[in-house]
Order: sequence, then C-alpha cells, then structure tokens
Amino acid sequence: MVAPDIAVVAGETSGDVLAGVLLQGLVDQMPGLSAAGIGGAQMCDQGFDAWWPSEKLAVRGYVEVLRHYREIVGIRKRLLARLLSTPPRVFVGVDAPDFNLDLERALKARGIPTVHFVCPSVWAWRPERAQALKLSTDHVLCIFPFEPALLAQHGVPATYVGHPLAPHIPMNPDRAAARVRLGLPDGAPVVALLPGSRAAEVEHLAPRFLSAAKLILDAKPDAHFVLPAVPHLKQRLDQLAANSGLVAALTVLPGQSHAALAACDVTLIASGTATLEAALFKRPMTIAYHMNWLSWQITRRKKLQPWVGLPNILCEDFVVPEFLQEQATPQALARGVLEWFDQPARVDALQQRFTALHRDLTRDTVGLSVGVIRSLMDAR
Repeated sequence: MVAPDIAVVAGETSGDVLAGVLLQGLVDQMPGLSAAGIGGAQMCDQGFDAWWPSEKLAVRGYVEVLRHYREIVGIRKRLLARLLSTPPRVFVGVDAPDFNLDLERALKARGIPTVHFVCPSVWAWRPERAQALKLSTDHVLCIFPFEPALLAQHGVPATYVGHPLAPHIPMNPDRAAARVRLGLPDGAPVVALLPGSRAAEVEHLAPRFLSAAKLILDAKPDAHFVLPAVPHLKQRLDQLAANSGLVAALTVLPGQSHAALAACDVTLIASGTATLEAALFKRPMTIAYHMNWLSWQITRRKKLQPWVGLPNILCEDFVVPEFLQEQATPQALARGVLEWFDQPARVDALQQRFTALHRDLTRDTVGLSVGVIRSLMDAR
C-alpha cells in the first residue's frame, strides 16, 4: 500500500461537504496530491480514495452509538493500523470528535502531524474535550471567531478560518431561481423539511415533520414542501413520504439541501450544522430535535448554554424557536413554522441578524486552512 499525502476522516454528510471544499483547495494548490481515509461523495469528487463511506460514522446519541460500537471501533482500529503502516504526511479529522480525537491522539504519539477541522463545541457541551484536543491535535481549525481564544486557555494551538460554506452562499440567495430549478410555484408558500442526515434522526424526526406539514397544509392549502434526502436515506424517506398523505404537496429531493433552503420561505430543521447553513441562506427556521430517551437524559445534563441551535448560540439569543424532545410535537412544530408567515417584520429583523452573522463567518477559509496544513506537511 502507498501512503497518501493526506489522510482525512469526515464522519457524516456535513463533514463530507466541509472536507470536500477543503480538499478542492488543497488539490488546486498542490496538483497530484493524494488523499484517502473515510469520506463521502463531495470528497470523492476531488479524487479522494474512500476506504470507508462517511455514513458508517453517522451515528448520534449515546444509546445509538452503543448499538454500532463494535463496528465503529473495528473501523477505527483497522484505519489506525493502515495509517501507522503507511503514514501520511498529515492527518485531518473533520468534526466527528468521538471518532477522530482518539485516532488523532494515537497518530500524534507516533509523530504524524494532526489537524482537527471544526472545533468541538466545548463552549456548549462536554468541556472536558478541551483537554482531549490538547493531547490529540497539533492544530485546530476553528469556524467560529471566539474559539481560538478559548482554546488558547487550554494550550491548544488554533486558527480562526471562518466557515467554509460562507463564501460560497450568496449574501442574497435567489429564491425565484431556486424555485425554477426545483420546479416549484413562484408565489406559493414553500417549507423545507430537513430532518437530519443520520438514520436515527430520520426515524425520530421525519414522521413528526411530516405530521406537522399536514397541519401546515390545513392552514395554508397552497403550501408546498421540499424534503432533501441524503442518498443512503432516500428510500426510507420516500416510504415515509408515500404514507404521509401529503401527495402532490411534497417533493422528496435527491440531496439538494442548499437548493431547498434557497427556495423556501421557512425551514423546519433538525438541530445541527444544517441550521447554520439555513442561517447563511437568511431563512427563518423552526429547530427541532428528538432522540432516544436515555440519550436525551445524558445529553441534557452536559448542556452549558440555554440554546441548542447554532444560530441561537452564535446570536446569544432565541432568535429562532427550538422544540426539543417532548416539546417537539407536530402541533408545536406547525405553529412554529406558521408564525413566521404571519410576522414579516420579525422575518426582516432575523434576516438582518443573519446577514451580519454571514459577514462575520466569511473568511478565506480554504487559504487559511491550506496554509496551516501545508506548514505541518512541510515540517515533517
């Protein structure tokens, strides 16, 4: 086996998108660069050699992880053995801290430079990860401006690089063009349903979202709903859609979450990184999350802030509503969505805040990230 120049692990759809942007910049600056590890379609489009697909790691929640524990640990052991036998010049772990930090720690101990892209949310959940970062990584690439100073308190080298998608999302997204692209009526109310990219999320949230959509349709009979589906979950979402009773009012899309966000008036969305993408598209949203009961009991005890959704955390205010666990009923979710249609002044104020947030998160992410990665590669 030939060692790749760079090894990368991205553990789910959002990580695949971020790593795809990063790899594109690396390949542009370093023609002939070889990259391999765990990734998805966006990374493979840049010539990435996926030894395992990213959806293998797309598990969230303590109980859900336990169900897949043996398989995930087995993948990590085989990946570590392969990387130690044919060491890359640098390893980049993209998010997925539960998988990546232990892997990075083992690689760093053997002299392989490690970079962690997307700082774990030590300011919101599980602050003990700051110490794990110090032991595991040579450098953290942060997507939020306040993170490097926080990590410096723990002796962790870090650079604020901005959000990789911020420069690629228009400051004023073209809603009409997106609707033409998706075949949606220009004047009708459109709601984007984004129940997550993990199987467990879809099982917990998609039925609630579809039930909420029926209630919204009762209030707005001309409404249309778009439901982007990641490839490995599309069949399941097609089944749920077929049984939803929404018929012609619902379109299940193969991917195209950004087109759906650009086209919609409001999004009903799972808490996670997609909420920040919705904010960059300046779209009002209602955030929801529901998980296994035991996972929720463990998770909520580790919560450090009153907010869960990234837009609220970054704005330090409940600028969009959150409905978590038992609060995430179809009736509450439908009300949360419908209120946005009835309050145009509130929508305008939210879009102004999201525009300011977009500017704050816009940096030369690829250039800054590639500079850090190349310096570590050159030092090896």
